Amino acid sequence: MTTPADDVSADEVGAAAPSPSDASAPEAQLDDAAVPASGTRDQPASGSRGISFDPRSVARSTLIVLAMIAGFLLALWLYGVIGHFLFLLLLAWLLAASMEPAIGWLTAHGRKRGTAAAITGGLGILAVLVLVAVFGDLLVQQVSSIVGKLPAFVTTAIDWLNQRFNLGLDPSKFLGSINLQPGQASGAASSIAGGVFGIVDSAASILLDLVTVLVFGFYIAAAGPHFLQSIARGLRPDAQRVFVQVASITAQKTGGYVVSKVILAALSALFHGILFAAIGVPNWLPYALLVGITAQFVPLVGTYIGVLLPVLATVFDAPWKAVVIILFAAVYQQIESYVFTPRVSKRTMDVNPAVALAAVFLGAAIWGPIGALIGIPLTAAGFAVAETFSRRYELIPELADDAGAPPEPVAS
Repeated sequence: MTTPADDVSADEVGAAAPSPSDASAPEAQLDDAAVPASGTRDQPASGSRGISFDPRSVARSTLIVLAMIAGFLLALWLYGVIGHFLFLLLLAWLLAASMEPAIGWLTAHGRKRGTAAAITGGLGILAVLVLVAVFGDLLVQQVSSIVGKLPAFVTTAIDWLNQRFNLGLDPSKFLGSINLQPGQASGAASSIAGGVFGIVDSAASILLDLVTVLVFGFYIAAAGPHFLQSIARGLRPDAQRVFVQVASITAQKTGGYVVSKVILAALSALFHGILFAAIGVPNWLPYALLVGITAQFVPLVGTYIGVLLPVLATVFDAPWKAVVIILFAAVYQQIESYVFTPRVSKRTMDVNPAVALAAVFLGAAIWGPIGALIGIPLTAAGFAVAETFSRRYELIPELADDAGAPPEPVAS
């Protein structure tokens, strides 16, 4: 017996049953919806995302880069214009730091800071003027004499070498190779011999630089804490404390270091000058000043560099004078190291000789001869700050006891 449902034909059943292709129709519709209008499918992500450029962002970034380049070029131009003035301000700061010990002593004895700065600066200028009045013309005349006699000195040295070692050198060819003829040396000597005041008049720029250093140096020294306060107002409170500590420590220790070196240089020049004048070294004053300056501001080898010229000036005519100079320099260096330096520098800091020598060369490479003189004070300022804010540790027993002794053999 058949039911109405059995009367349904097989074709109707096949039409009603979903086929495998029809089952995937919704997925096909979803895939079709995911296809972009261009008809291409997005590739699957491979670990990196594409970069899209926004025109407004590109324009803004381009303007920022161009502004940074323009600012950098402007900074270079400003440094080229005011770089020399900034260097003069650095010298003025060193001058103010060197005045700080005397100003501190006067203020501790009841003087106002402005008055103390005026007294210290006035006495310093007066001392320089007295030295110039007493030794200035003599110094200029002796320097001109050294320059004028340089060709004759070179000729004498070459003749001495030819006699001792049979070298066969021609003095005239050597002088021509280094462009040092007697006529040129005499002209340079006559231009130098015009006197101290003639040199100052012809060097107006040097005088202007000197006045700039003195004015700003006295202002920084007289202002003192007020000058630091005016700068610190633009800093945060925590930065203000660090700034005040760094400025005060740098001024005190750097000032004491500069003063100690100046005193030791004056003592060295004084004693060497007495020796040179006593044994009859020609042009003794420039040589004595050279020894005093190089001995203090060129570590390790400064004394020997300083006595090199007076030794060469006397070794060919009177060898015994050269021997006396060398012996005196060696003895004086020991006296200075063990007697003068501990007493003069007991309240100042010390700089490692190797680091100080590197500071001299670096300062000379950046700023020339003046840089060689101020390289060590600037390095001393950096070390003063580093010693204040750095942490120090105790040495372990193996290093503290017999640091330089070789290790003991280990028993097997």
